[in-house]
Amino acid sequence: MTGKGTEAIKIEEYFITEEPYYMPVSNEIEVFEAAFKNKLPVMLKGPTGCGKTRFMQYMAWKLKRPLITVSCHDDLTSSDLVGRYLVKGGETIWIDGPLTKAVKVGAICYLDEIVEARKDTTVVIHPLTDDRRVLPIEKRGEILKAPDEFLLSISYNPGYQSVLKDLKHSTRQRFISLNFEYPPRELEIEIVMKESGINKETAGYLVTLAEKIRNLKDKGLDEGTGTRALIYAGTLIQSGISEQQAAEVAMANPITDDSDMLRAIKELITTVF
Repeated sequence: MTGKGTEAIKIEEYFITEEPYYMPVSNEIEVFEAAFKNKLPVMLKGPTGCGKTRFMQYMAWKLKRPLITVSCHDDLTSSDLVGRYLVKGGETIWIDGPLTKAVKVGAICYLDEIVEARKDTTVVIHPLTDDRRVLPIEKRGEILKAPDEFLLSISYNPGYQSVLKDLKHSTRQRFISLNFEYPPRELEIEIVMKESGINKETAGYLVTLAEKIRNLKDKGLDEGTGTRALIYAGTLIQSGISEQQAAEVAMANPITDDSDMLRAIKELITTVF
């Protein structure tokens, strides 16, 4: 094995060239812009499917910065984020991880569902969230200084995590926080119409159903139906699937395996449609 080169970064693929559809609920756009301007890391809190990822895509487009997204999971290690040495063609080369790529090119790095990562992994991001704004790469003996354009953003769902997977206060307090909830009724109807192509009446039925399902959250349901699920249901309806079946496969089946809860949700579907 010879050499210790690095793989070239092809950053063009991380730019979002077309404006993503996003409907603001409050002043989250202005707050995020101010955070970006002042180099403040941002945390997005909210339930699954409420628009956090779409918001990040929209802000990356609006700020004209590349967006590098990492979907965190149980096996995510610090090396997955920072990088590692690999043997390629008889040569040892360094492969940057997504976080290192983002720091080098001044991208927005979005760590989605950060609490799903291993606890020791989150320690890696701490030096990037204070006034140092650096990323130590221990395996290479380097310390990368983040450019002004770099922004770190994370998301998590505080209502869905177990005690063992909650985000440490030492990490949370390093970020400003934007809280995301399901959109108000009329706005959610408009979003579902726009994204799926169905008419206002049908979108209204789907939102009504979602509201009823969300009311079951304190009665044994872990999490309510997100706006994304409504869009999926609307898309199926637009493609010719019946309203009841679309609602069942997109809004009921994915959120629970409990037979009694499924039966209750299916009764709601029958009532609404």
